[in-house]
Amino acid sequence: MTAAAVRRWVAPVLLGVVALVIWQAVVVGTGIKPYLLPSPTAIVEQLVLVVPLVWSAALATGMNVLVGLVVGALIAIGAAIVAARSRMADTLLSPTAAALSVMPIVALAPALNTMFGTTSTTPRRLVVSVVVFAPVFVNTLRGLRQVQPVHRDLLRAYAASPRQITRTVTIPGALPYLFTGLRIASSTAVIAAIVAEYFGGLQNGLGSRITSAASNSAYARAWAFVLGAILLGLVFYLATLALERAVARRQGG
Repeated sequence: MTAAAVRRWVAPVLLGVVALVIWQAVVVGTGIKPYLLPSPTAIVEQLVLVVPLVWSAALATGMNVLVGLVVGALIAIGAAIVAARSRMADTLLSPTAAALSVMPIVALAPALNTMFGTTSTTPRRLVVSVVVFAPVFVNTLRGLRQVQPVHRDLLRAYAASPRQITRTVTIPGALPYLFTGLRIASSTAVIAAIVAEYFGGLQNGLGSRITSAASNSAYARAWAFVLGAILLGLVFYLATLALERAVARRQGG
């Protein structure tokens, strides 16, 4: 690891440590009640006690996120390709993406639970897919439109086929925009899945565990599950970032 990479990681870690120390000092020094804000040490103590529960809940939520993210991203990429090729399709799909981007999860999740039943994981995965669609669609469509006409005309002058133009110019130019959308979607997908779990259904995810612990006045335990949710979000974000770098290296090679 280079010195620059070390500095890039050390700074946020130090900031996090300082924030935790200040948090602990404020809670202990001012006597803040646990139902308002538990101390970091109390949260860690509870996390140690419920690690198996956090792990199983993170797996359940993570599976919903993964399925919803893949399905939503594939539909969004396909829709962006169609919209980039057809102005009529663009006039239909772009407003649809805008509408989906502002659709409230708190209204969508209960409706889907009623449609598919509270014992199904389908409602939560559909919620994630809906949330993922807009950022991936908008960014992919923008990337597909970034090809300069001069580049396309040059390839046509060399008798390149439409497939060759797509493979050599359009797709490489759109990939950075696609991964920007995926990075945004990977974080919001975890949030969407957890929020969807607040509104009934299977009690096996992080959102369900958080609400259950809070309703039983186990506030430090609820924060332990919140910490699990934060780590899950980081896993999906870092996985997307690693995939982007792997694709970039391959394209560069």
